Amino acid sequence: MAITDWPESERPRERLRAHGAASLSDAELLAIFLRVGVKGKSAVDLARQLIGHFGSLNALFAASEAEFSAIPGMGAAKYAQLQAVLEMARRALGETMKARSAFASPAAVRDYLRLHLSGLAHEVFFALWLDAQHRLLAAEELFRGSLSQTSVYPREVVKKALAHNAAAVVFAHNHPSGVATPSPADEALTRSLKQSLALVDVRVLDHFVVAGQAPPLSFAERGLL
Repeated sequence: MAITDWPESERPRERLRAHGAASLSDAELLAIFLRVGVKGKSAVDLARQLIGHFGSLNALFAASEAEFSAIPGMGAAKYAQLQAVLEMARRALGETMKARSAFASPAAVRDYLRLHLSGLAHEVFFALWLDAQHRLLAAEELFRGSLSQTSVYPREVVKKALAHNAAAVVFAHNHPSGVATPSPADEALTRSLKQSLALVDVRVLDHFVVAGQAPPLSFAERGLL
């Protein structure tokens, strides 16, 4: 049955307007983005199929164009639209963090990192460079590794800090395994980076591990800094 044949009170778009986006399920939100379904499937049915196929919204967002387009009804145009929406979300969060202290809203920092790192099949080491008021100066991927490890070079990180004239930094990396628990190597790397950056008066405020659907794990909250 097409969504237009549903009772108006049950249609995702009308429910969003009446009750807000937070009242909708993942599939209903995705259905509004898709707009139409395919033969024999409503937009909601198609949205459920997409989420079920990839396992989660994060994995869907991280899918390559080829993976996304392999689903009947999807294609290059819809993939481009989805990537544009995601990039706008990233930039909007970035604007929030540039306008005020990044730590005025810890939830925004976590959301920002999840949008960038969650669902990736390879490990990435990421930095949020901050000024003295902890406003965002730049966000950048520093190193990219294999599925299981990333080579991070403290000397290169120090050079980046100086190039951005940063006063502080928040590090983050993802665990493609979906397990957020920091490894002994993660803890040793954080200590090494903290010591190296202290020599140029750059504070390491936190290091987050992004994995699966769970909120990113904070080293600072765990007492690991």
